[in-house]
Amino acid sequence: MSSSFILVLYYSVGGSVKALAEQIALGIEASGMSARVRTVPAVSSTTEATSSPVPDEGDLYCEYQDLRDCSALALGSPTRFGNMAAALKYFIDGSSDLWLSGDLIDKPFGVFTSSASLHGGQETTLMSMAIPLLHHGMIWAGVPYSVAELGQTSTGGTPYGPSHVSGSQGTTTLTADEIAIARAYGKRLGQLAQRLERSL
Repeated sequence: MSSSFILVLYYSVGGSVKALAEQIALGIEASGMSARVRTVPAVSSTTEATSSPVPDEGDLYCEYQDLRDCSALALGSPTRFGNMAAALKYFIDGSSDLWLSGDLIDKPFGVFTSSASLHGGQETTLMSMAIPLLHHGMIWAGVPYSVAELGQTSTGGTPYGPSHVSGSQGTTTLTADEIAIARAYGKRLGQLAQRLERSL
């Protein structure tokens, strides 16, 4: 297996985005690359509140060095009124040193999301995550329609990136189509990263 890794960076509250991240990571591993799964701490409305540098449970918090060293990035967030969650945006907003150094230029990236309803702003959320990464000079890889489940899904899944419809209570599990799309996407991202690395 290659020593390179793809960073799967997500923020999740109800667990749906985390579930997608895990499926994408499985697809990455199937491509022959390693997946490094990381999250970010919540943003507190109390200005004095601070989070421990290491979470009590779950995936580790991402460091900017993880972004610098990755071969590709899969970025995931729940929808927040058609936008990415504040916690993830806060982390990305702090990546100006990587922009100045150009460390993310020409690396492929993908985006994924979950919403409570079928028309809950998934595509605009995916686009909101893509915008700062395009400013970093990264290369957006979508989900091609050669992934058969993309053309038949009645829940999540878009050409902009994998997605999930969690239901009004946020308790709906990933469908077979959503899982297939996420895994195929992770594999595609891994294969693209390897091709780009070989060409350099």
